[in-house]
Amino acid sequence: MVAAVSQWPRVLTPSRLVQIIRREKDPSAALRLLDTAPLRYPSYRHNSLVYSAALDSLLSAEPLPVSAISSLLSRLSLRESCPSPDPLFARAITALSGDPPTALALFVRVLPRSNSPSWSCSFHALLRLLLSRGYLTLALGIVARCAGRREVQFGYHTLNLLLDALCRAGRPDAALQAFSSFKDVCCHPDRDTYRILMRGLCDAGRLDDAYHLLLSMLWRISQKGCDADVVVYRTLIEALHRDGRIADAEDILTRVLLKGLKSPKRRRTFCGPVLSGLNAEEVKQVIDEALVVRGVKSLASYKALLGDLYAEGRLVDAQQMFDEMIKSGFRPTVSIFEDKIGALCREGKADEAANVLSKEMIENGCVPSVRAYNLVMDRLCKEGQSTRAVEYLSRMERQLACVPQKETFTILIDGLCGERQYPEAAQILEKMLRRRYLPTRAVFGNVIQGLCLIGRIFEAVLWLEEMISHGKIPEAEIWTSLTSQVCSVDGAVETLILDVLEHHTVSD
Repeated sequence: MVAAVSQWPRVLTPSRLVQIIRREKDPSAALRLLDTAPLRYPSYRHNSLVYSAALDSLLSAEPLPVSAISSLLSRLSLRESCPSPDPLFARAITALSGDPPTALALFVRVLPRSNSPSWSCSFHALLRLLLSRGYLTLALGIVARCAGRREVQFGYHTLNLLLDALCRAGRPDAALQAFSSFKDVCCHPDRDTYRILMRGLCDAGRLDDAYHLLLSMLWRISQKGCDADVVVYRTLIEALHRDGRIADAEDILTRVLLKGLKSPKRRRTFCGPVLSGLNAEEVKQVIDEALVVRGVKSLASYKALLGDLYAEGRLVDAQQMFDEMIKSGFRPTVSIFEDKIGALCREGKADEAANVLSKEMIENGCVPSVRAYNLVMDRLCKEGQSTRAVEYLSRMERQLACVPQKETFTILIDGLCGERQYPEAAQILEKMLRRRYLPTRAVFGNVIQGLCLIGRIFEAVLWLEEMISHGKIPEAEIWTSLTSQVCSVDGAVETLILDVLEHHTVSD
C-alpha cells in the first residue's frame, strides 16, 4: 500500500520527512512513509532523526507493536549511515517494560550488530527494567557480561541501582561486595551510594558494618564539610540509639561535628550532644538540630534534611527546620517547596498545599514549577475539587516558562471524569491534543464512555474517530457503551457510527 501524503515535496530531505512523519497520527501510516520515501526518491537516505521520529510514532501506539519496533531497530542497526542509535534503543527498552524478553533481545542480539560506539544508555535502561521487574540474578549477569567492555561505561548510577536492589532483596553482604568491587572499574560512589548502603545495613541490623562505613566517610567531611551527607549520618546515629548503643551514637555524632568545625577555637571548646535519657522523638530532634544548626550550616544540608523530614511525614519538625533555615539567611529552593507540597498532599492537606503554591513560594522569590502544580492539582482532584484544579491549569498557561505537560492534562481529565463532568473533560482533552500530547487509550476511553453515559452520543463518536485516527484500538467496553446507545439515537448519529466503522475497517 502506498503511503497517503497530500503532496510530496520536489526534493526530500531527512528533516522534511521527519515533519511529515510527526504530522501523521496513525503509527502504521508513519511506518509506511518510512518505507515509501526511498522508493520515490532513489538518491534519498534516512538518518537517525528519521528513525527516531518513526520510533516515537510506534511507541505512542496502544497496544505496543512489539514486532514493528524490533523490525525498525533491526533495520537501523544494519545501516552504516545512521551512527549512534544508542538513545533510540534505550527509549525502546524503557517502553518495553511489560515485555522484558524482547527488551533483553534488543540489547543482546540487535544492538551489537550496530555501529554504535556506546551502549551505556541502553545498558542502564535495561538494568532499570530488570531490577524493577525483580530479575535481580539476570541483572547481575548483564552487569558481569558488560564489565570491561569499552561500549559500556559504569558510573555511580549503575552502582546505586545495584545497591538499592540488593538491599531491598535483603542481601547487604552482596551489596558490600559490589560496593568494594566497583572501585576496581574506577566507579566512585556519591552521596546517594552511601545513603542507600547505610540504610540497607541498618535495616539488616549490621550496625558494625554501617559504623565502619561511616568512619570511611569522615574524609569527605574534612574535604567537603557535612552538607548533604547529614542524611547518611543521621541514619546510623538513629539506628544505634534504637539498638541501645547510645555511647556509640554520641561518639559518631561528636566525630562528625568535630570534623565539620574548621576553627581551632571552636574545636577546643566543643561539647558533644547528650542522647541518654531521651525518647526516640527527642533524639531525632537533637540529632537534626546538631547536624544542621550546630554544625557547619549550608543550604545543601538544610535541603537534604528537609527532604528526609518531609518524606517521613514529620511536618512539624520540618516546619521548625524550615523557619530556622530562613532565619539563618538561606533562601529555600524550588525543590524544597516541591517536597513540602508533596508531603502536605500525602497528608490530605490540599488547601495548605495550594497556599504554599500560590503565596509562600512567591513570597520567597520562587517561581512555581510544573511539578508543584501537578502535585496540587492531583490532590484537589482526589478530594473532588476538579473544577478548582482546572483553574490552576489556566494559571499555568499564563505563567512564563511553565508549560503544562502530558501528566498535567491526564490528571485533570481523570479527575473530571471521576466527578462525572464529562463535557469539561472533553474540553481538556481537546486542549491536550492541540498541544500535541497524545493521550493514552484509557484517557480516550474514559471520555468516550462518559459522554455515552450522559447521552452525548454524537460527540462520543467524534472522539472515537479521533482515537482511531491516532492508532489507538478501542477496548471492548467502549464498543459496548456505544452499541447500547445505538437503538436510542437518531438516524444521523447511527449513520455516523456506521461510517466510522466502515471507514476504519476498510483502511485496516
